[in-house]
Amino acid sequence: MNRGKGGLVIAKKILLFCDPGIDDSLAIMYAMLEPEIELVGIVTSYGNVTKEQATANAAYLLQLAGRNDIPIIPGASQPVQQEGIAFYPEIHGKGIGPIRPPSHLQYQIYPFDTIRSIIEKYRDELIIVDTGRSTTLAYVMVLFHDCINMIHSYYVMGGAFFVPGNATALAEANFYGDPKSSNFVLNFAHNLTITPLNATQFAILTPELVDAISNNANNFYASMMIPVFEYYYEFYKKSVPGIPGAPIHDLLTVMLVTNPAICDYIYYDANVIEDIGAEGMSYIDIRPTSEAGKTRIAVHLHYDKFIQEFTKVMLPG
Repeated sequence: MNRGKGGLVIAKKILLFCDPGIDDSLAIMYAMLEPEIELVGIVTSYGNVTKEQATANAAYLLQLAGRNDIPIIPGASQPVQQEGIAFYPEIHGKGIGPIRPPSHLQYQIYPFDTIRSIIEKYRDELIIVDTGRSTTLAYVMVLFHDCINMIHSYYVMGGAFFVPGNATALAEANFYGDPKSSNFVLNFAHNLTITPLNATQFAILTPELVDAISNNANNFYASMMIPVFEYYYEFYKKSVPGIPGAPIHDLLTVMLVTNPAICDYIYYDANVIEDIGAEGMSYIDIRPTSEAGKTRIAVHLHYDKFIQEFTKVMLPG
């Protein structure tokens, strides 16, 4: 645990780029309940759902937590090059699974330049976590290139290294959604950690754990847990027969900021294929003559540690 003078917890300051979506929503819930994380802004974009729906979903989750002070910043509506955008209501619903934010929900959105203000305010304390398509983060790196070196580190959920993808046989969904932007981010982000399917596909929540959370009076998201989880789990029971629960990819990415020992890592510089036919495929050079890279890539999940940390936060006493 990161503590300062007097034993006070020093929270990690996270600017979250996301497209909630069920697993992004669970990542937001975790961040709101984890005392070692200070969520300083949410940047929403297209991906699992439309940008507009992702923005409303994020606002709803913040309001349930009584945190209207956290800025919500709408980002990209579509990828850089691709025409036609696929959304995934069969996985993520038309809201947060079966739950739709109230039609009368009112919330404030902030201009895109707020991202620059957040970077300048927190400087070398700021951690950017991107659990969605890479488009918006790539825009930030281009538009605010004069201040991105102030950012402490980056965590990106994406990729599948020598394992099957989930959008195609080769590609994971985030990198497949905008491979040009993903490639740009991987090449220019410093102090970068990638959480690919190698680790995230094993970050499985079970019905028993979700039931326990839903009965916890101290968790202000408790009433959402069962319907949201069951919607998500129904998809995975069909696509991965016999799976004991649902993998919450984006949740793991946020958890690693404060609990890096949950995973084991390798260090290589990663790239994303942009060419049609293999677009979105991530790869590293593992030839004997290749040199180790600077990017930290999670390749193995310690499941017991994952569940222990998740339970500690989501089942507050």
